[in-house]
Amino acid sequence: MSDTPDSAVRTYIEQHRSAFLDDLADWLRIPSVSAQPDHAADVRRSADWLAAKLKETGFPVTEVWSTPGAPAVFAEWPSGDPDAPTVLVYGHHDVQPAAREDGWHTDPFEPRILDGRMYGRGAADDKGQVFFHTLGVRAHLAGTGRTTPAVNLKLLIEGEEESGSPNFRALVEANSARLAADTVIVSDTGMWSETTPTVCTGMRGLADCEIELYGPDQDIHSGSFGGAVPNPATVAARLVAALHDADERVTIPGFYDGVAPLTDAERELFAELPFDEASWLSTAKSHGTLGEAGYSTLERIWARPTAELNGIGGGYQGPGGKTIIPASAQLKLTFRLVAGQDPEKIEQAVGDWVAARVPAGVRHKITFRASTRPCLTPLDHPALQAVVRAMSRAFDGQKIRFTREGGSGPAADLQDVLAAPVLFLGISVPSDGWHAPNEKVELDLLIKGVETTAHLWGDLAGALR
Repeated sequence: MSDTPDSAVRTYIEQHRSAFLDDLADWLRIPSVSAQPDHAADVRRSADWLAAKLKETGFPVTEVWSTPGAPAVFAEWPSGDPDAPTVLVYGHHDVQPAAREDGWHTDPFEPRILDGRMYGRGAADDKGQVFFHTLGVRAHLAGTGRTTPAVNLKLLIEGEEESGSPNFRALVEANSARLAADTVIVSDTGMWSETTPTVCTGMRGLADCEIELYGPDQDIHSGSFGGAVPNPATVAARLVAALHDADERVTIPGFYDGVAPLTDAERELFAELPFDEASWLSTAKSHGTLGEAGYSTLERIWARPTAELNGIGGGYQGPGGKTIIPASAQLKLTFRLVAGQDPEKIEQAVGDWVAARVPAGVRHKITFRASTRPCLTPLDHPALQAVVRAMSRAFDGQKIRFTREGGSGPAADLQDVLAAPVLFLGISVPSDGWHAPNEKVELDLLIKGVETTAHLWGDLAGALR
């Protein structure tokens, strides 16, 4: 084989693969569990470790940024080209809690390689997917003969994603000038499967609330007062029953205002994916599908907004019966949002809907927690097409298909504050077990991620000029 850029990239990666995996294993040994205060020092140690490794990689600027919670890592490597575009890579270095007794076969913070996989907490979510950028940028330089990246490359790796990113937006706002970019690459997502490489084009947003309903000042006798005073548990049940119509559409007025409709082309692309509903139901531990009429399962979880009851409580819950009208009841609701929806408007619509349905004699309080905006990248965006081309090169010309994420994350904060399109580059697959015991990453796919980034910076430099 001639020494083409592709072959030079692969040669460099193969020569440095072993050291790369050793370094990743060292990082995985740090139990950077942001949700557990006992691990606060470990999260800081993880940030310090990454900053030092990025400096060793070649980034001339590496800094650990403090927040009221866990620290983030910032790095920057300017291009030598005066007109080079700027790309910001986002990921996170904190991980979910893990313990041997949860069902792990070995210590979750002592990585092991078995059958082409590296097992350990954070292997896929998200340390592995952050770390492939270190070898990727060096392979980019080796394959092109450059001494600096073809783009002005920045990294922002937060330390609180697994705790809901409570300080992330404020961090981005406070440092918006230094984080300014022409596009953002999020490496905290996955692919459809080992044999079907895909690029994610969007994530849903989220609004989250708790509704408290108060009736009598204490539990009272249902024989003496039942049928003559309002029951807050009954009000809670009626609210839940009224949330959807017969077609499983959300009934809250204004809920669908601004929702970006699926195009025929997008629906065709979703339909190309080898989706097996029976297998999906098995993974979901469910016994049937149900959702908004007129949409497929993938369309429902990727491109349509939803309202879900997460919890309901009130009244007597012990064994046997207790003839009371309870003093209070509670509901927990979440709303997954899609492009075109504004969380603040949804919160107002939900509040108005609840207020209109609560009868006299029942007081209510509705509390909204932190919300997340949806984000979506148009399929024809030049930066997205650059990601597709780079991934196709890494996967030997294989067709790259498109997915979305049904969940939510902080990527939309970057989109909002920096006014830059968000792209997703991830190589994890469903079997990697994010948040589960025995989390792992497929090493061949991890190396495909390295190779994709090695090709991406040069392609993006041309696409964004």
